[in-house]
Amino acid sequence: MDAAIDLPCACTTLRKAARSVSRIYDEALAAVGMNVTQLAILRAIGRAGDGGVALSRLAENLVMDNTSLYRGLGPLIRSRWVLVTHAGKGRTKLVRLTAKGQRVTDAAAEPWEAAQSKFVEAFGVKRWAALHKSIDDLAAVGVRLG
Repeated sequence: MDAAIDLPCACTTLRKAARSVSRIYDEALAAVGMNVTQLAILRAIGRAGDGGVALSRLAENLVMDNTSLYRGLGPLIRSRWVLVTHAGKGRTKLVRLTAKGQRVTDAAAEPWEAAQSKFVEAFGVKRWAALHKSIDDLAAVGVRLG
């Protein structure tokens, strides 16, 4: 028998953990009207700077497929937290934070920090640091195999 087959499903186990941890952050971020996925998208856009980032590059950076990214951007666009524009010729679209988007991202810092502290302290700082490295390695394997 294959030892990998005898183990619990990696995908199901990771998704279950992600849903459980996401709830902690989502509850904290509800006060500023967003969820942790939206904050991750806003932060990634913000890191790109004033010029914005191509949607395809953003999806790649977040390890998201384009459809999921576009679905996640919808509420951000409707809230006027981000602006999507065409990047000159071709089909490339850029997304950037608006001033309102920067303000809401800044406002999310405190509740995010509270959720982060709550989770990491409950799990253990050293354990989280080690797990974070392993999760980065898992993401790299997924990207390579996908």
